Amino acid sequence: MNSVVNRFISDAGNMAQSFGLGRVVGQIYAYLYFSQEPKGLADMQSDLHISKGSASMCVRQLEAWGAVRKVWVKGDRKDYYEANDWFGKVLKNILNDGISKRFAHREEFYDEVESELTNMHGDGDCEFLRARIAHIRQFESKAEKVWNNPMVKKLLN
Repeated sequence: MNSVVNRFISDAGNMAQSFGLGRVVGQIYAYLYFSQEPKGLADMQSDLHISKGSASMCVRQLEAWGAVRKVWVKGDRKDYYEANDWFGKVLKNILNDGISKRFAHREEFYDEVESELTNMHGDGDCEFLRARIAHIRQFESKAEKVWNNPMVKKLLN
């Protein structure tokens, strides 16, 4: 591969990792974005030095976000992929998926922690912690309302 493309692949991996998406996800997206021809999992595996399982999982995640799409290659039954270059839509899908899951996970987490506090002896620390958790829940509830506001959703389209 071209050294410039390698630099982009490396940088995309670092950037994806810094956003909590996983290094290989960013590398695969950049690899496909800078490929003139559709690529299969075997190509990704050998060119990026990753396992087939890692390539497969990351491609499925990228597909779910609309960042890559499966394409047909005449005369071959394997799956091939190419990158979607509509960055705004890809970013919107990643944000929607990530933030929505995080809000849902946080509620479960707070419920578990409050249940644990209920089983502890009621000392001053427990009351302090309950008050702090209630404050966090209140803030996150407001943030979730803002996130789910139709105007915010419209801005992301």
